[in-house]
Amino acid sequence: MRAFQIESLEAIPSLQNLPTPQPTEGQVLVRIAACGLNFADLLMAKGQYQDTPAPPFTLGMEISGTIEALGPETDGPSIGTRVAVFAGQGGLADYGCFQADRCIPLPDNMSFNDAAAFQIAYGTSHVALDHKARLQPGETLLVLGAAGGVGLTAVEIGKRMGARVIACARGADKLEIARKAGADHLIDATTEDIREVCKSLGGVDVVYDPVGGDQFTAAFRACRPEARILAIGFASGDVPQIPANHLLVKNVDVLGLYWGGYLKFRPEVLTNSMRTLFKWYAQGELRPHISHVRPLDQAAEALDLLRQRKSTGKVVVTLP
Repeated sequence: MRAFQIESLEAIPSLQNLPTPQPTEGQVLVRIAACGLNFADLLMAKGQYQDTPAPPFTLGMEISGTIEALGPETDGPSIGTRVAVFAGQGGLADYGCFQADRCIPLPDNMSFNDAAAFQIAYGTSHVALDHKARLQPGETLLVLGAAGGVGLTAVEIGKRMGARVIACARGADKLEIARKAGADHLIDATTEDIREVCKSLGGVDVVYDPVGGDQFTAAFRACRPEARILAIGFASGDVPQIPANHLLVKNVDVLGLYWGGYLKFRPEVLTNSMRTLFKWYAQGELRPHISHVRPLDQAAEALDLLRQRKSTGKVVVTLP
């Protein structure tokens, strides 16, 4: 089978021919149809992600496909079931062996591409806004990086939960995508002052921040008392230093979220969230925005779209 592998952290990832794996107890073999790319894949390729495995390994954190075989003493899903899997690694390959309990059967109306683009982005935003920040109807939500992979889903889910949504992104084209996802107000980060615009709108109750850096600081200064700031990631490359005395004075909470980490200590949080999200999708209330689809032999170019910030929403690699 083909696999887009990291041979060493000093080497450029490349397409390799490998034996097709065989599932062990508790595993299933999935013929992979599509793999969603994430900013974390770029970090993992450089050994900078918190869960980077030892090389060699295959990139690709989330996949969709069809169950082809079950390992010994493994109960379902049955062969032929269409599933989505949060794999953590191994998605950019023709086949993969994954834990059976991580396989989620797809709604009948969900395509493989949508499924591959769904779990991490929507799961992160839903767990962040619902479980962590407890966003309430009528509150004001500021989403930074609002046209990116997770930011766009935060706009969509925040609106679904009844919030007033302020979307911040760079440039008119990206802001238009956020507006179509449900944003009530738009901030162009290249020309406008985030703090001043938010203050003119009455301040914010919840900040969703996958960016960090100066945008975190500006959003922090726009918070109302008892606001909640969600630290989702640091796409800017700048991890903000938070003055604890300012948290005290403003009565503001900063909440960290690593979605995949819940698998290790409270997997039911992710399971319950995904059940809600798949129901919303089946009802037509959520639709992943996929800006680029590339075949496996163009995986390097697909990752480069993320690196150069040329994509909006998700980039998906297909495996025909």
